[in-house]
Amino acid sequence: MKRIAILSDIHGNMPALEAVIENIKLREIDEVICIGNLIGKGPEPAKVIASIREHCDVVIRGNWDEFILNESDRESIKWQQNQLSDKDNNYLKQLPFCFEFMLGEKFIRCAHASPRSVNERISPFHPLEKQETLFENSELTMNICGERTPDYYIYGDIHYACVKPIKGKGILVNVGSVGNPLDVPEASYCILEQVGKSVGVQLVHVPYDKEAVLKISKEVEMPNFDVYRAEIVECIYRGSK
Repeated sequence: MKRIAILSDIHGNMPALEAVIENIKLREIDEVICIGNLIGKGPEPAKVIASIREHCDVVIRGNWDEFILNESDRESIKWQQNQLSDKDNNYLKQLPFCFEFMLGEKFIRCAHASPRSVNERISPFHPLEKQETLFENSELTMNICGERTPDYYIYGDIHYACVKPIKGKGILVNVGSVGNPLDVPEASYCILEQVGKSVGVQLVHVPYDKEAVLKISKEVEMPNFDVYRAEIVECIYRGSK
């Protein structure tokens, strides 16, 4: 039966990505999908882009991959932009919004955030009515099954891994974050496995060398080091302060 690894939100953290790639290699995975936010926050965005291009079969864009291409006065954003080549920028620019496929008899849709925008943040803690909108079709989704809505909605963005059945809609899966998790301080991704006509979901947490990415961050003089360290080590989101 087919097994698919889905990862998201690497955010320039190569030690975390390397740990996840090695873990995936141990699991007889048939296909690897990245659902956005390759860059931003972490110290090695260009290396992450190169690695994702090498190891992933499908890549879609996230909010960071989109807005990093715009001008900014913020020091941290300018620093990130200066790490990327024209080749990197062109790659990010052409990434699609979502990816859809059938697994068994189930319709799977992958997007970074909502089916309407990479910038619309919806968490499993929002009101149920809002979570239900994640299963809607939009002008940006591929709609490979016509008006049929997905049985599984796979997304990233919130950096909090979970699997949640939504009655009358389908299964909501957040794959968590490889490089900037806010639930537990380990890299996370998910595995979808065809089980007969249905689909099984496994959330995977992978320990990685956090001191290594912090050391790299200091060596390259990345701005906002203390804020980044709090996110990496303590899972304290910078936007919560």
